[in-house]
Amino acid sequence: MINESYKLTASEALAAIASGKLSSVELVKSCLAQIEATDSTIKAWAFLDGDAALAQAAECDRIRKAGLATGPLHGIPVGLKDIIDTARMPTQRGTPIFAGRQTEHVARLVERLREAGAVIMGKTVTTELAFVHANETRNPHNADHSPGGSSSGSAAAVAAHHVPLAVGTQTNGSVIRPASFCGTFGFKPTRGVISRSGLLQTSVSLDQVGCFGRSLADVALLTDALGCYDQHDPVSFARPRPNMLAGAQAEVPVTPELAWFNLPFNDRLSDDSRDGFDAVLEILGPQVTRMEPADTLSNLVVVQARIHEYEIVQHQGAVFDKYWDQISETLKPVITRARQITKTEYEDALAVKASAEAFFANFFVDYDAIIAPSAAGEAPKFGKGTGDPIFCTLWTLAGLPCVSLPLLVGENGLPIGVQLIGPAEKDDRLLRTARWVQKYLAETAD
Repeated sequence: MINESYKLTASEALAAIASGKLSSVELVKSCLAQIEATDSTIKAWAFLDGDAALAQAAECDRIRKAGLATGPLHGIPVGLKDIIDTARMPTQRGTPIFAGRQTEHVARLVERLREAGAVIMGKTVTTELAFVHANETRNPHNADHSPGGSSSGSAAAVAAHHVPLAVGTQTNGSVIRPASFCGTFGFKPTRGVISRSGLLQTSVSLDQVGCFGRSLADVALLTDALGCYDQHDPVSFARPRPNMLAGAQAEVPVTPELAWFNLPFNDRLSDDSRDGFDAVLEILGPQVTRMEPADTLSNLVVVQARIHEYEIVQHQGAVFDKYWDQISETLKPVITRARQITKTEYEDALAVKASAEAFFANFFVDYDAIIAPSAAGEAPKFGKGTGDPIFCTLWTLAGLPCVSLPLLVGENGLPIGVQLIGPAEKDDRLLRTARWVQKYLAETAD
């Protein structure tokens, strides 16, 4: 048995299980003990069934000992954001409206996890209907601060060593921002790589699935396991997906070319975050081209909000009408505003979204990645919101792959992420570039 196996990354745990040095049951027991020791403060879990997790782990151990085929996540504990349907666990969507909600079906990505041999530990806390109103989860680095949202519990659970891997979703900044605040790796692949069937739908045009882990290889590994074509998801594409893990482990053939956009909202960066990025850009030196993009690029923030708000009312309008008295005062004004958006305004926004996708397809002919903040700075104090998502908005709108690297520390000792954005469906190239950036900055710091 490996002592404190809950501290292992998924990749390390997989190697230990494959070699017989660690069993899945031992790993799950270690994770459950860590959850019991710390979750009363962090509150990352909406639902946890330790007995069911141990039963899954025991079956994984039986399979391995019998010499049967094992999957790429064999015996590894994974947490799921509480908007992902699982037949044997409630999916309560961060609101009392759906308290105890149970489904007979499972999300497509849950089927993929089971096929890969993962141990599904439980459901991680999300914000109300995966939108703007925070729930109870705290930041593992300092419980006085927010973990971000809406994938609050998923980011916190990985950062607190409750599980090595967790699944979240992003419609604006809900994977990359919590990853930054909690000091984990966060990866949102190209829109359409991972199926959204069986997930709460807030925006059919914008909702995307992402992953949290404690290494670049881990988020790549989880994304590979989740990715598939799903005919029931209108944005899922019937083409081979990039090999994420191969990308995360590859050396770059040539030194990458990066771009930094001097956008009008860069003034929202905190002083310590700006200082950290200035230092990163200085170290990267000539590999970064600083650009003054057209104003139309920053105008995409309004476009994203219009699509998101219009569609959440279309998808969840019946819920809002029936349970208005149970909707938070944070969300009510957003819904009221959304109902004023006309169909023409919405269709115009979709047309702009399509033009943004075309712009970035051409842009990445000359650049390997865009470098940007993952968030405006350190995590805000708990009760002061889940943080500004604006540094994720443009890339989410365009459906681009994004990764947050936990590279900086703010004035309060809290993590700050560095975000890299790559070309659509070339996620492996983005992860290869991210590996180079991480390695180059570490070597320069030494």
